[in-house]
Amino acid sequence: MANQVMQTKQPKLTDIVLERINQMKSTQNLSLPKNYNASNALNAAFLELQKVQDRNHQPALDVCSRDSIVKSLLDMTLQGLSPAKDQCYFIVYGKELQMQRSYFGTVAAVKRLDGVKKVRAEVVHEGDEFEIGSNEDMELVVKKFVPKFENISKPIIGAFALIKTDEGNSYTVMNMDEIKQSWSQTRQKNNKVQQNFSQEMAKRTVLNRAAKMFINTSDDSDLLTGAINATTSNEFDDEPRDVTPTQEEQTTQELLDGFEKSQAELAKKEEPADEHSSSAEGEQEELFKDGTITPDPAKVNA
Repeated sequence: MANQVMQTKQPKLTDIVLERINQMKSTQNLSLPKNYNASNALNAAFLELQKVQDRNHQPALDVCSRDSIVKSLLDMTLQGLSPAKDQCYFIVYGKELQMQRSYFGTVAAVKRLDGVKKVRAEVVHEGDEFEIGSNEDMELVVKKFVPKFENISKPIIGAFALIKTDEGNSYTVMNMDEIKQSWSQTRQKNNKVQQNFSQEMAKRTVLNRAAKMFINTSDDSDLLTGAINATTSNEFDDEPRDVTPTQEEQTTQELLDGFEKSQAELAKKEEPADEHSSSAEGEQEELFKDGTITPDPAKVNA
């Protein structure tokens, strides 16, 4: 029975997001990565969602609101991510589903920004040679980084990120105290992943901060930058966020209703014409007539 419910949810949820993406391509100049297949990514995400449970071991598709599920899938697709490549994952907070990026996902998302040539983050272990300074424009630079094999098992003392663009290199540096402070502000307190995979999580944290600083000064599409920033802010709970839809936004229920109406219209067109029906063609209701799901702007640094 549960499988049947999930199967009925997939066409509505994934098709709604795909229809919205296609509309954004035609009306808002949305551009997805060249080799990115949105339909395949959405199908992979839906399969992954069937495994996701809340803390009470209840399926995410049963307990999470449709608004939060659609928004998570939409944010994922706008950033060109796929759970099949370990670029993102889904977490349940109460009745809200949220998509979060992995380190690989943040690298992939930032590489989509105009002018970005290279994105990388590294951790600094105790005993490594590491030196920072500034250039003539008073911008932070990493002057020296010499990691040593014998230090790999030693404590991490910091991390840094590099975003290389057409205009030069942009560095972001965090010591371990700053990284732990960032972790303490996340919704997942005492996260075992941060403890067991501290190297990857430290790289992810410093890269998220670098990405936000870079994104907020870029001229890229608001759709992409908004989705990246919103995903980053998903992890933090130190500031309240208003999730009430504005007049310009549509709720998921409205999207579902619009999708069902459009399918009904298509079904009517395929039926033989009724001789008693009016010859005048009624205006077909648009699937998304009044707006879009706009990611919330980021309010905290990663």
